[in-house]
Amino acid sequence: EVYNMYAMTAAHKTLPIPSYARVRNPANGNEILVRVNDRGPFVKGRIVDLSYTAALKLGVLRGVAIVEVERITFDDIRTGAWRRDATTAVAVAADPAVVPVVAPVMAAAVEVPAAPAIPPLPDAAPAPAPTPATAEPAIASASAAPAYTAPARGFWVQLGAFRERGGAEDFQRRVMAEHDWLAPLLAVFIDLPLFRLQAGPYPSRDDARGAAEQIRAALRLVPVIVERR
Repeated sequence: EVYNMYAMTAAHKTLPIPSYARVRNPANGNEILVRVNDRGPFVKGRIVDLSYTAALKLGVLRGVAIVEVERITFDDIRTGAWRRDATTAVAVAADPAVVPVVAPVMAAAVEVPAAPAIPPLPDAAPAPAPTPATAEPAIASASAAPAYTAPARGFWVQLGAFRERGGAEDFQRRVMAEHDWLAPLLAVFIDLPLFRLQAGPYPSRDDARGAAEQIRAALRLVPVIVERR
């Protein structure tokens, strides 16, 4: 995927590509969700590189800082276990068909690419540092930035195609606000003359079909499964 300084992305040495992770700054309590779409950093003692926007929202723009990185699996996303919500955790643990996965939390240095003259973010402002008890709004804010990246290989569930970028963005924000379990999976892809809002990627057509049924029931629309090679 082409690097986009305004997308919430990160580089990691071993996490699957693509995958998602929660990154926390213990110095201020800020938390963000990032999409892992690259390898790196290739410097001893450092475990993750963040995009400019991710570093800005985490409060680590000055260079290297200590952070905690926790992997978020696709099962965590589908069941809602990735959220910090206590009720969700109880509901997941009570379901005999779901085995909660405890991902290791790693603390190490994070490196941010130098950006001496960065233009201001379009229609966005740095999120205020939340307290640990109210970290969820920071996660939602960090995930709200529309991503314009090249789609990864796999099966994608298309929620809609729009002739105007604003239409795709507005629909993406609405879906994220009403169905937060979909938020980490959504991305807007430029396929001129259309802008496509899709969820994924899924490793198999059966997985995508199951997700499409969930989306159909939740949003009352007819999604389309797309395979990207």
